[in-house]
Amino acid sequence: MRRMSIVAVSGAVALGLTLSACGSDSLSTSPGAGNTSAGSGSTGAGGGVDQALAAKVPAKLKTAGKIVVGTDPTYAPNEMLATDGKTVEGFDVDVFNAVAAKLGLKTEYVPAGFGTIILGVTSGKYDVGVSSFTINPERKKQVNMVSYYSAGTQWVVAKGNPEKVNIDDVCGKSVGAQKDTVQAEDLAARSKKCTDAGKPAITQVIQTGQDQVTADVASGKTVAMLADSPVGLYAVKQTGTLEALGEIYDSAPYGYVVPKNQTDFANLLVEALKAAKADGSYEAALKKYSVEAGAIDTFALNP
Repeated sequence: MRRMSIVAVSGAVALGLTLSACGSDSLSTSPGAGNTSAGSGSTGAGGGVDQALAAKVPAKLKTAGKIVVGTDPTYAPNEMLATDGKTVEGFDVDVFNAVAAKLGLKTEYVPAGFGTIILGVTSGKYDVGVSSFTINPERKKQVNMVSYYSAGTQWVVAKGNPEKVNIDDVCGKSVGAQKDTVQAEDLAARSKKCTDAGKPAITQVIQTGQDQVTADVASGKTVAMLADSPVGLYAVKQTGTLEALGEIYDSAPYGYVVPKNQTDFANLLVEALKAAKADGSYEAALKKYSVEAGAIDTFALNP
């Protein structure tokens, strides 16, 4: 998990993996792709403003009419750049758009390095962080986290596993993960076990973007990668040259990142998620990307 940690894999994958870069400027995504419409419009199945919830929106956001969202769009199908190279899309985007629609607000997605998003939220640069953040004790000390999905870690190798990778013994092999993710921590711990046992360390190929991690295993630079389950399985499906290895493990919820001093707003997001679940827009967003297996029924603040 990312995020407890692929690429912006799109239709172009059939012709080869295409790397996408994170820009530094905010992206006001187009309606239907990255923005939800304020007012009486709808997004996905159901949709529409919940007037009782909209009345509780903090004054700052109500005045702005939008929620500024920090995200790392290198994590398909969770968050990624569309073929125009500008619009942020993915199931995380669609779910949060449905949530924002309930509050009568638009969304503005700002691409950022994954490891910088929480700081961006705490400093006020972003109103919310939406980027497949796994909820864990360390993060809950820094920010409020609102659960909305569940994912685990999935290993991925070249189709047929030509290097005979064994998850329980990758000592001396090159394995990839994204920087600042739980997968990177997992890999470091596994490498330490190797050296403690007198075996060669794992060559840890840690990349800034998940797109690079996926490209590495696809090209043979690494023999395997670790990623969040929806991300790893999406890479397998889209590329046709990779396969999942072993079972998903360490499942935990993803959470929206909200400033620690904005508990009321965090609780409002919980209520908006419940409303999106009730009208079908939550499930519709997940089904669009075939990731409904991670749907949850109970949304909570700092679970």
